[in-house]
Amino acid sequence: MAITSQPSSDGQELTIVIQGRFDFGAHQEFRNAYERVDSTPHRYVVDLKDTTYLDSSALGMLLLLRDHAGDDSAQVSLINCNTDVRKILAISNFEQLFKIA
Repeated sequence: MAITSQPSSDGQELTIVIQGRFDFGAHQEFRNAYERVDSTPHRYVVDLKDTTYLDSSALGMLLLLRDHAGDDSAQVSLINCNTDVRKILAISNFEQLFKIA
């Protein structure tokens, strides 16, 4: 598992890429990906293209990111979800909290 983050050139958007399993073992690394950034982004993108698995703790971590980003006014997108990940997000009604593409 690897988690990387990359701010946009203008600092307005932060992209977080998650590779492999997204579970409780990724908690600190995921928090560091958005808390230890020099800028204060207005938008967050979580790229799940190479995410092979996520569990309930991963869903909780996404909610923590949403809170960090501004709760109801947050602009957090989850992109490149495979079929299994998309199914878990749908069952959890995350499409009401996040933009899922």
